[in-house]
Amino acid sequence: MKSVLVANRGEIALRIIRACRKLGLRSVAVYSDADENAAHIWAADRAVRIGPAPAAKSYLDTKIILEVAKATGCDALHPGYGFLSERAAFAAACAAEGVTFIGPSAEAISMMGDKAEARRTAMQCGVPVVPGSEEAFTDAEMAAKAAPDIGFPILLKAKAGGGGRGMRIAPDMASFRAAFVQATSEAEAAFGDGGIYLERFIGRVRHIEVQVFGDHAGRVVHLLERDCSVQRRHQKLVEEGPSPVLDEAVRTAICAAAVKLASSINYVGAGTVEFIFDVESRGFYFIEMNTRIQVEHPVTEMLTGTDLVAEQLLVAAGQGLSFPDAPFQADGHAIELRINAEDPARGFMPSPGVITQWLPTEMPGVRFDSHVYRGYEMPPYYDSLLGKLIVHAPDRVQCVARALDALDCFKVSGISTTIPFLRRLLTTADFTDSAIHTRWVETEFNYVG
Repeated sequence: MKSVLVANRGEIALRIIRACRKLGLRSVAVYSDADENAAHIWAADRAVRIGPAPAAKSYLDTKIILEVAKATGCDALHPGYGFLSERAAFAAACAAEGVTFIGPSAEAISMMGDKAEARRTAMQCGVPVVPGSEEAFTDAEMAAKAAPDIGFPILLKAKAGGGGRGMRIAPDMASFRAAFVQATSEAEAAFGDGGIYLERFIGRVRHIEVQVFGDHAGRVVHLLERDCSVQRRHQKLVEEGPSPVLDEAVRTAICAAAVKLASSINYVGAGTVEFIFDVESRGFYFIEMNTRIQVEHPVTEMLTGTDLVAEQLLVAAGQGLSFPDAPFQADGHAIELRINAEDPARGFMPSPGVITQWLPTEMPGVRFDSHVYRGYEMPPYYDSLLGKLIVHAPDRVQCVARALDALDCFKVSGISTTIPFLRRLLTTADFTDSAIHTRWVETEFNYVG
């Protein structure tokens, strides 16, 4: 491997380019018209325009992206997260063109991307799953017939994709059909697949995910867990590790389950196995696997002293995992705060525009991953993420205090951001006491501006 096409934008594109530079690899960036002044263009060794602003005509255009890879002499391609990162057909197309897809095989992506198939695989491995349907549905009436056997409330989940799109909760049969129509329409629009999987909805749960990594020699390891329970409409807002609610017995069991599942499909590269955890019963249940690098991967890097993106590149090049044989032990505590261009006082409405002041916090124990600079114009076409504030400290109490200090020192103007919201969130008694759940922000956190 000598040259890598970075098939993404924003902070993750910069992150990949830096990892390429670290390993002496040539990087080629791609950009749409909306990103003609983006930082990843300057950071890469070469940059190529791929189309107009809409993602469907640029970052999601598999044909043009592969043409650029071949034309610029790239022998590998890193998809980052989002966009084409979990498209099995794209991974297969890369392989057919002789371009190394930096991620798992197309077969692994397809298997884990189909939630019904992922569920069956987990069950075959003895990994606990939430009661739900064995197949995905596209017809509301057929789904309604299966619903009573699963039991209400029911969570409707898109067969393909993630990020909360194509997901609805139906508390009873009276609301089921309308929720199904909404979910399947959204899934079809977002992923081109309107299939919906039904799952028993368990209310006050934590969202726990385990970072796994595999190589071509069949070695699969875990790099501990992250707690991603602070969410809004199934979108993660705050991630931390280690989880403050897991004891060592549960931690050992949930990490072992993640490795078992990944090993069963000969998983290669970085992946995340996601679970819900019932604090009262102390039970955990597999929900899905993300076959890519996660937005929140810096939490794991801070806890383990690793470079997960560089490791992706090395494994894709055929090297074995560089991680030690002994299981990782968490070094202190880490928290990631997603700072978005949104106005919380107006229902988290997106806030595109020109950034007139931009002074991120610089202090010990604080890392900031971002593509933004003063004068940058936040486009309205893509995700609203401005950057990720990652904080590390010896323990959770000090970590939260450092995160608050970092937010207080962060200066930004010209657009609205979620910084005030995040600061208020961190100061609540529920967050301090770890008495939260995945619907906490929506049901109990009253933000008034």
